[in-house]
Amino acid sequence: MAAGALPPGWAPAFAAVPRSAFLPDLMWPFDMAAGRSVPVSKTDAPDRWWECADGADMPIVTQWDDGTHTGPEPGQTPTSSASMPSVVFRMLQDLDLHPGHKALEIGTATGWNAALMAHRTGPGNVVTMEVDATVAAAARATAERLGLPVRVVHGDGARGFPEAAPYDRIIATCGLRALPYAWVEQCRPGGVIVAPWGTDYGNGDAVARLVVAPDGRSACGRFTGPVEFMKLRAQRAAHPVHSPYVTGSVADGDETSTTIAEAEFVGDRFAPQRFVLGLRVPRCHQVIDEKSDGGRPVWLYAMTDQSWACVWFRDGQAARVWQSGPRRLWDEAAAAYRWWEENGRPGPERFGLTVTAEGQSVWLDEPGCSWSV
Repeated sequence: MAAGALPPGWAPAFAAVPRSAFLPDLMWPFDMAAGRSVPVSKTDAPDRWWECADGADMPIVTQWDDGTHTGPEPGQTPTSSASMPSVVFRMLQDLDLHPGHKALEIGTATGWNAALMAHRTGPGNVVTMEVDATVAAAARATAERLGLPVRVVHGDGARGFPEAAPYDRIIATCGLRALPYAWVEQCRPGGVIVAPWGTDYGNGDAVARLVVAPDGRSACGRFTGPVEFMKLRAQRAAHPVHSPYVTGSVADGDETSTTIAEAEFVGDRFAPQRFVLGLRVPRCHQVIDEKSDGGRPVWLYAMTDQSWACVWFRDGQAARVWQSGPRRLWDEAAAAYRWWEENGRPGPERFGLTVTAEGQSVWLDEPGCSWSV
């Protein structure tokens, strides 16, 4: 609360619904200092388990590799988790949930978020959907064990749950690349939809807070800040495989150079330019390699064809650039970066999203300045 992460209105729910009640005995908190997930067992290290479960603002992985992973060591890909409490309550604050509201959650995971919502809205008002049958069953069992008035549905959240519609509020706890129009149809006019949304450029998202129009045919609103979520399974994108793009040497591409510095172009994990580059260079994926001998290659791969670009950033020197294919990806990225600078280096909070039956568009400051994504 002192840091502003827990709004006062949500303090009773936080106190009544502890995250620890929803976590498995073996879990993988994300160690912020080490930058990786580490196993913590309630049996072997109970003090550490309780500290991570209820005393730390950290995300906790609860499933790897869609449930095929076994053993205490982390798997390849995290596929279900309990989010950082600060992120959970920031998004719940955006949702503006009140007693009596009917709410749909997409992405049940442990069930903690749905339980917080149910504490706020009252019995029988929260439906939560989970695409993974095992995860859904575990969340349902937890809700029954704790006597929580939450309906857990196993199904594809991309379709929503029309059986209980219309809803006053819809929230997604998974990252999106396209917000399903079914959610707009199932949310009442004036209702609120909150969801992490991003582009193919990277794994980062920004929280979109949309309000359904009076005629119920669209939803529109601003982004409230950067986040990063596991993606809706129906919208997962495979990472590009390098070899089909660069079949020989990087020197086979057309070479130029750039004065844009690495820190300016890449930024940190939640740098606003990454969000903007994803908007302005659509259907493109960025890969940032490890730094070695004072240099770092940054790759751009088109998801529409085999176009690629490589920028070799080197300390104290102009970066070398190679690109190949029908799309000149570096040219697009450099133009996008200049656009970002010319428009005052906007962060996600200056952008908004509009969703209609025809598709979705992003706009800067006002809906009139928009482009399809």
